[in-house]
Amino acid sequence: MELSATIDSQDQARLRMQVDSFNKTIDQGKKSTQNLGKDDFIKILITQLTHQDPTAPMEDKEFISQMAQFSSLEQMTNMAKDFTKLAGLLASGEATGALGKSVELTEGDRTVTGTVKAVTRGASPQVLVDGTYYGWDQVSKVFEE
Repeated sequence: MELSATIDSQDQARLRMQVDSFNKTIDQGKKSTQNLGKDDFIKILITQLTHQDPTAPMEDKEFISQMAQFSSLEQMTNMAKDFTKLAGLLASGEATGALGKSVELTEGDRTVTGTVKAVTRGASPQVLVDGTYYGWDQVSKVFEE
């Protein structure tokens, strides 16, 4: 019994269509992302170190430079998280300062005016005006009664 290692043109075309069809279904399930995070950066660095040529290893200066870039990336990520927290605290403080004062807020096409009776805290504070909670970002004016 002899096996042939060649495929005729019809079988090649059929196989190519099956592979292309399968690849399209895989590609549809993938998320397209163009942002690299610190985890991606460290994976690239580890892969680079693992596959480097032993006869010409990475220069110390290159390694130090890449580690400094990684450190900067991590610090920027931490600062972004801290700024988000700070923005939430400032918004909560501002909303709390409106407690007991009259406010004017917009909800769609209409304008609502009333006294703030309660405030929720958090990243997106809300104020209770006339029995309904509204987002602090909807408040356009705060004034004394």
